[in-house]
Amino acid sequence: MLTHLLRTVGRRSLAVVVGLGDFAGFVVRAFAAVGHARQLRKGVTRAIHQQGVRCLLVITVVSLFSGLVLGLQGYYVLARFGSAGLLGTFVSLTLTRELAPVLATLMIVGQAGSAIAAEIGIYRYSEQIDALTTMAIDPLGYLITPRLLAALLVFPILTTAFVLVGTFGGYLSGCCLLGLDSGVYWSNVHSAVRFVDVRECLLKALVFGILTIAICCHSGFTAHRRTGVSGSRAVSISTTRAVVFSSIATLAADYVITSFLV
Repeated sequence: MLTHLLRTVGRRSLAVVVGLGDFAGFVVRAFAAVGHARQLRKGVTRAIHQQGVRCLLVITVVSLFSGLVLGLQGYYVLARFGSAGLLGTFVSLTLTRELAPVLATLMIVGQAGSAIAAEIGIYRYSEQIDALTTMAIDPLGYLITPRLLAALLVFPILTTAFVLVGTFGGYLSGCCLLGLDSGVYWSNVHSAVRFVDVRECLLKALVFGILTIAICCHSGFTAHRRTGVSGSRAVSISTTRAVVFSSIATLAADYVITSFLV
């Protein structure tokens, strides 16, 4: 019984290590293909539209309501200690250092990441990836590299938009609904956010972007490796795994980055 348990743990541990190594090699090869990728500019433009333009509305809505909630909750919590005037500091730092990078990433993963995993998975099962290889076109450079490069641009921009709209949402709650002086609010926002906070926010956005889009691309690209399933069922499972693993990776990376920068 004990021997069987140890063997099972050992096999699964090795499978995790092999999977991480395969994923790391996948990302490295995708970035290495920048120099010889076919139609790179067109692919990056299309990826920016998919990850950025199509996600802008959901980012705006979520950030506005996040700011509204932070404004309400923060005001009543700070009011208990006679510090309601610090609402601008609370909202701006909470959004900049934590909420904006994480929530923006999760929204982009739900909107664009799932579509990427499903699209590449369909390419795999319709043998379009094999066709690219037959035509001597690197499928990583053609399908994956543009999406990773687009993530480097899209995630920081949308995260910045999340911070700005969320801060305005906090202003609506604290000043327009609860009567806090608007000058005090914006003065605290201006004095609270420093360069190190912005740097941490953008660093998280870059790391989350590369990590999550790479996971989604890898999940779709390896959809044919799912044992026991094939076709649309394998694509469905790959898409679900992409969203789940991307969300977990975002939260884990957030903890690691925060632990080093705090």
